[in-house]
Amino acid sequence: MEKNELLDRLATGRLTRRQFARAAAAAGVGLMTLPLLAREGSAETGQIEYYTWATYDDPNLHKAFTAKYGHEPNHSTFGEEEEALQKMRSGYRPDIAHPCSYSVPRWYEAGVIKPVDTSRLQHYADVFPELKTIKGTSKDGKALFVPFDWGNSSVLYRTDLVDSNTDSWMLLFDEKYKGRLATYDSVDGAVSSAALVLGFKNIGTLDDGQLAKVRELMIKQKPLLRYYWTDQTSVEQGLASGELVASYAWNASVVALKKQGVPVAYMNPKEGILTWVCGMALVEGAPGDEQAAYDFIDAMIDPQSGQYMIDSFGYGHSNRKSFDLVKPERLAELGLKDPVALFKQGVFFEETPTAYKEKYISMFEAVKAGL
Repeated sequence: MEKNELLDRLATGRLTRRQFARAAAAAGVGLMTLPLLAREGSAETGQIEYYTWATYDDPNLHKAFTAKYGHEPNHSTFGEEEEALQKMRSGYRPDIAHPCSYSVPRWYEAGVIKPVDTSRLQHYADVFPELKTIKGTSKDGKALFVPFDWGNSSVLYRTDLVDSNTDSWMLLFDEKYKGRLATYDSVDGAVSSAALVLGFKNIGTLDDGQLAKVRELMIKQKPLLRYYWTDQTSVEQGLASGELVASYAWNASVVALKKQGVPVAYMNPKEGILTWVCGMALVEGAPGDEQAAYDFIDAMIDPQSGQYMIDSFGYGHSNRKSFDLVKPERLAELGLKDPVALFKQGVFFEETPTAYKEKYISMFEAVKAGL
């Protein structure tokens, strides 16, 4: 294939990014040309870009989209939401992003996401009502994001390496395990876990006095940590090898380690287990095909997508019909047998107003820098 023909096929949507990459070497086209061309004409070809957490680029999560358009969406990933927000503030414009509920108000205030017309989504009616009414995720009666996945943040630990009766977030602050602990490199996760240890339930609106106590506790924690993590894989590898005895973690790591036969337990802390809900948001000023973006969101909240995510990731899905497709014994194994009961007992990550968030970020960065 000649170079000009290759570029023409890419620009008109007759080649996907992957097909282009395979053909580029033979045609002598530099791969640096790809990002520009992939975005040009995307509104006409159904090409969209999805900005998400690592591992969510799994094709099994959006099969209906691929079946309709005959190609995968483009993907890019982030490790933490503040990183994602700053990148978009700097001008990066995907078509769909994947924030969590507590970040939605901040992202909307920053002008990087826009309301979603849920009437254009076939499966939205089947989303759990409890997930549609989370504080801060709507504006003037319009949804600012579409719930997709939900789960927990808690302490994952080696049952053979720590006390078996452990039931507190305090494990991540225990000097006995110095150098063998880890926590998430996220202001939301780090501050929330420390706040719960101190008995603070208003994790999104800590006053200056409370924040000072959280800071003091986090300063004591820092030398106990092996590292702050941004990738679940590092948690799983650390716990599997015994380098770590405990870490802040998500449900998916429990599933992965148990498959490997690693003796781990996922804590239901006496201070409360943290519950998060993340979802699909339309990006303001996105260059891609808006209908394709809506089709992608609909594919992600399809019950079939949910069945796959529950079975493979161990997370809950927003579509209640997904749970009918998973065997009851599997749901029981994953602790997802009664989603509504879990919504009631969890401590939901909540919106952190901008004035508070900036203080949290400043404090967390100072702690990590040893200031």
